[in-house]
Amino acid sequence: MEAMKQTATAVRWNFLGFFKNSRVIITFLFSFILCFFLSDRAMMVADYYDSSMQALEPFIWTFGDATSILLCSLLLILLFLDLPKFSPFTPYMLLRMKKSRWLLAQFFYIFLVTILYMVYVILVTSLLCMKKTYPGNIWSKTAALLAYSKMGKDLSIPSTVKVMESASPFSCSLQIMMLLVCYALTLSFLMLLFQMKSGKKAGIGAGLFYSLFGFLLNPEILAKILHKDEYEMFLMRRITGWISPLNHATYGMHDFGYDVLPSIGQSCMVFLIILLILAFLSFYTLKKYNFNSFTGEM
Repeated sequence: MEAMKQTATAVRWNFLGFFKNSRVIITFLFSFILCFFLSDRAMMVADYYDSSMQALEPFIWTFGDATSILLCSLLLILLFLDLPKFSPFTPYMLLRMKKSRWLLAQFFYIFLVTILYMVYVILVTSLLCMKKTYPGNIWSKTAALLAYSKMGKDLSIPSTVKVMESASPFSCSLQIMMLLVCYALTLSFLMLLFQMKSGKKAGIGAGLFYSLFGFLLNPEILAKILHKDEYEMFLMRRITGWISPLNHATYGMHDFGYDVLPSIGQSCMVFLIILLILAFLSFYTLKKYNFNSFTGEM
C-alpha cells in the first residue's frame, strides 16, 4: 500500500503544471495540424465519391503507416523533452522512497501521457471527418474503395484488403494504439536513460537516432539505398519487419497470414524486452546518479 502511495505521489508531481506547460500546448497544437494534413487525404476520396467513413477509420489511416508514426514520434520527443523531471525536490523524494518506485512512477507518467495523447489524436481525427463518419463497427465504402483499388497506395493511405479481413475498425484502432504506446514507452525510456547518463542533449539525440534508425529501415527506403530489385522486396520487408522498432509499431507491417512477419503479440514482446533492458539500465544509472546534479551544483 505504501509503495502504491509513494509511486502515485511521484506521478502526481510529474503532472504538476503539465497542462499549463507551453511545450505541451505546442505539441498538441502541432499534433492537431499533423492530423489535419494526414486525414485530409481520406476526406478527399470520401468527398469525391460522396461516401461515408467509420468514425475510427481516419485515425487508422492517419497512423497506420511508418511515415506518419515517425512524424508522431518526433512530437513525442518534444512532449517528453524534460524526462526525467529533475528539480530540487527530487532528491528529497528519492531519500523518502525506493529508487525503483520513483522509476516506476516515470513509467506510469509516460504511459498516462501517451494514452492521453493517443485519445486526443483519435478525437481530433474523428472530429475533423465527422461530417462523413458513422459510429458502427463495420468498414466503410470509402475503405473498400481505397483497399480494392490503387487509390490507397497512390495516396499513401494504409487501407488494405488484409487489414480489413483481419479485424474490425474498433479492434484495428485498439491494436494500433497499443503498438504506438509500446513504441512511445521505449522511445521515452531511451531518452530518460541517456538524459540521466549524459544530459538533455544526449537524450534528444538518442530519441532522434531511434526514430531515424526506424525510418532508414523502411523496406522501400532501404531497398533504394542497397539498390535491391523488385523481386527482392519480399526479403527486405521480412528483415526490416523484425529488426526495425518503427516497423514493429506499424500495423500494416505484421503477419496477417500472408507474410512471414511478426504478429502483433510478437511485436509487443519485442517492445517489452527493449523496455525491460532500458528500465534495468536506467535503474543502474539512477543508483550512481549524483544528487548535486538535480540542483545544478558541481
